Amino acid sequence: MPTRNLNYALANLRDLPNAILPSAVFSALVAVLTGYAGPLLVMFQVAEVGKLSQAQLSSTIWAVTIGCGVCAILLSLWYRHPVLCAWPSAGAVLLVTSLATYTFSEAIGAFIIQGVLLILLGLSGWFGRLMELIPRTVVAGMLGGVLFRFGIGVFTAIPTAPLLVGAMIATFVIMKRLGYRAPMIGAMVIGLMVAAAQGQIKLDNFALALTVPVITLPTFNIAATLGLALPLFVLTLTGQNAPGVAVLRNSGYDTPVDGPITLTGIASLLTAPIGGNGINLSAITAAICTNPEAHPDKTKRYSAGVAYGLWYVLFGMFGATAVALFSSVPKAFVAAITGLALLGAISTALSTAMSEPKERDGALMAFMLTASGIELLSVGAPFWGLLLGVVVNTVLNRKFSRQSRS
Repeated sequence: MPTRNLNYALANLRDLPNAILPSAVFSALVAVLTGYAGPLLVMFQVAEVGKLSQAQLSSTIWAVTIGCGVCAILLSLWYRHPVLCAWPSAGAVLLVTSLATYTFSEAIGAFIIQGVLLILLGLSGWFGRLMELIPRTVVAGMLGGVLFRFGIGVFTAIPTAPLLVGAMIATFVIMKRLGYRAPMIGAMVIGLMVAAAQGQIKLDNFALALTVPVITLPTFNIAATLGLALPLFVLTLTGQNAPGVAVLRNSGYDTPVDGPITLTGIASLLTAPIGGNGINLSAITAAICTNPEAHPDKTKRYSAGVAYGLWYVLFGMFGATAVALFSSVPKAFVAAITGLALLGAISTALSTAMSEPKERDGALMAFMLTASGIELLSVGAPFWGLLLGVVVNTVLNRKFSRQSRS
């Protein structure tokens, strides 16, 4: 089996020039812009709280970015699906508070433990079997709730930059009406032009500079394991990997999930000593690259996943440069291009969630709870939305079955 899969991956690599389109490359760039900007800004707070040096911060960015890029390339070629990996944004937020309690060396130890747990979970096959038991409609409802919070960003950004966002929306709609394959590319170009004309793009600190990784020796103890490693592990599974699998399922890809979980665990383990706080499957950015606007041919859409990985590797090599580049782009531009890029994915998720009449209540509750963004017991809304949807769907369907037998 491994030999056959390797030959399959090599065949996909040889076919890549025929599979890739400019729309796939641009969709991948938008996905990287979307997935990179948020956690990157959080990492500045992490560096401040944890008193990290500029070299340690750049090394952390290098570790996660290179790891995500390499995993995305390997997985997309291996399965011929757009399997994307991302920076764990929830984990980055957790570090903001945790590094006030634990040293950076203890955090490195926690990152290593998290990687080992992910590898064991992937090899066990438990995660894949669990995801197969959850109704497709409930998964789609949860996914819709995750994407919805990002999708409405295109409208919440209007008060801060009405001309910029308005021009991007208008361009998107007009190009869509004219039948252009990837209208978000036009929206992105127009948005950059408007932002530049308004003087909102600042490239004063922009300079090419390669990042040099810095190794930090780990420290292991029970407190950091229970207080940081386990919460990171749970957040990665419930807040990132589960929605990431939902994106693939919702787009019609039956990608086996245990292999990607194992590979991301290995990557998390290898990048931990140089500051990597974990690598996981992507949800938001994957929804952009699994969209038909990335590539009209579903069987060739894996090229967007490969392009995404290459963009990530490029940004990772020039970590300091990437920091300056992403800091120069207006936040309203990032919010608008993300919202527009996710329209198709949100539409598909909601259509799937409502496709089975007797499962609509469970799917709708999964959607609403996830969209609320609440956090209970330090666990994010996607997990609770998925759990509530499964419970409601089970209760209602059992009641429906008894009535039918009567």
